[in-house]
Amino acid sequence: MIRLRVNGKERTMDGPATVQELLHDLKLHPATVVVELNEEILDRERLSEVRVKDGDQLELVHFVGGG
Repeated sequence: MIRLRVNGKERTMDGPATVQELLHDLKLHPATVVVELNEEILDRERLSEVRVKDGDQLELVHFVGGG
């Protein structure tokens, strides 16, 4: 079990997991989200490679269209 802090809220998930798997669990499409992992913005191309670890902190900024 991995404990994460996502946008300031504690979350647990089965591990090991990638950032892309986390986004899938949260029902977020990687193309519409900017991911900051432990104060480092991740390139979208790396989301399927980067594994989350116990204690990681993520900030997810979701883009919403409209005007």
